Amino acid sequence: MPHKLREGEKLIGVKQSSRAIKEGRAGTCYIAEDASEKVTGPIIALCAETGTALIRVPTMAELGDACGIKVGSAVAVLLK
Repeated sequence: MPHKLREGEKLIGVKQSSRAIKEGRAGTCYIAEDASEKVTGPIIALCAETGTALIRVPTMAELGDACGIKVGSAVAVLLK
């Protein structure tokens, strides 16, 4: 998992991440593969639509840990 996610400017969570993607502020989007497709599907589509880089992470726990939080996360974005 990239250290950039822990140290860089990021947003965690679906609402904040999708807003950043729509506004063109997201450099890379990280999606947990074990998160509900109902949650991640719209984000994946938004990334494809906007040309935002998408990286899949095996678990929500790994993504949360990479972000430096103690809980899992379905989605996070590293800002430009």
